[in-house]
Amino acid sequence: MAQVHAPNADQYYVPHSSPWPIYGSVTLFTIMAGAVATLDGWLPVWSLLPGFAMLAGLFIFWFGTVIKENESGMYNMTVDRSFRLGMMWFIFSEVMFFAAFFGALFYARALVMPWLSGGGTKLLTNILLWSNYHGTWPTNGPAAIGPRANGSFQAVPALGLPALNTAILLTSGITITIAHHALLRGYRRRLAWFLAATFLLGFTFVALQATEYHEAYTRLGLQLGTGIYGSTFFMLTGFHGLHVTIGAIMLFVIWIRVLRGHFTPQRHFGFEAIAWYWHFVDVVWLGLFIFVYWL
Repeated sequence: MAQVHAPNADQYYVPHSSPWPIYGSVTLFTIMAGAVATLDGWLPVWSLLPGFAMLAGLFIFWFGTVIKENESGMYNMTVDRSFRLGMMWFIFSEVMFFAAFFGALFYARALVMPWLSGGGTKLLTNILLWSNYHGTWPTNGPAAIGPRANGSFQAVPALGLPALNTAILLTSGITITIAHHALLRGYRRRLAWFLAATFLLGFTFVALQATEYHEAYTRLGLQLGTGIYGSTFFMLTGFHGLHVTIGAIMLFVIWIRVLRGHFTPQRHFGFEAIAWYWHFVDVVWLGLFIFVYWL
C-alpha cells in the first residue's frame, strides 16, 4: 500500500499494486464473450448478465478505492491536474464517438438520398437502380425496409415527448450549475437539493425515452431495422440515453458523497468531472433534437 501522508506539491502519487486492471480486462472479455454467444444464438440474452455484473463491481470497488485514497489526502494538485486532463480527453473521445453517428446521418440525408433520387449528376443512378424513388426525409430507403409488410412507418413528432425531454435536460443543466455554485460558496444544503434534482431529472428523461421507444415500436412502426432512418435514429438516441443513464448514476454517487461530507470549495474534482460530462450530454441532446427530431 502506498504511503497515506499527503505528498508535497512537487511530488507525484505513485499508485500501489492493484487487482482492478486485470479484473477489468477479465470483465471486458466476459462481456464480449456473452455478446458473441448471444448474437450467434449459442446462449440466451441472460448470458450477458455475468459480464455486466462484473462491470458494476469493477466501477464500485475501483472508484471506491480512488475515493478512499483521495479522502485520506494521498493526492496533491499535480494528480488533480492529471485527473482533469484525463477527463478532458475522455470527453473529447465521446465527442468523436457521437460525431461518427452524426456524420452517418449527414451522409445518408444530404448525399446518398439525392444520389438515389437522381439529383445533380446522378441521373443514371435513379434510372438504373430506383426509378420510382423520390428522396424525402425521413426515409427507410428505396426498398422500403421495415418491420411491416410495406415498410411504412411514422417519425416521432418533435413536439411530443422529445420536446418535453429537451426541457427536462436543459433544466437539469441549470440545476447542476446551481449546485456547483453552491459548492463553491459552501452552501451544503443547497448543493444537496439541487444535485438531487439533477439526477432525478436525468432518470425522468430516461423513463420518458423508454416510453417514446415503446410507442415508436408498437404504434409508429419505427424500429432499429426500419431502413437508414430507423438505424440512425435508434443508434443516436439510444447511445445518448445510455450516456444519460450512466451520468445520472454517477450524479447519484456524487450526491451520496456530498451527504457524507465529501468535497470542499477548493478540492472537488469528482463533482466537476460529472458536471462537465452532464453538460456534454446536454449539448449532444440539443444536436439530436434539432437534426433528428425537428429538421
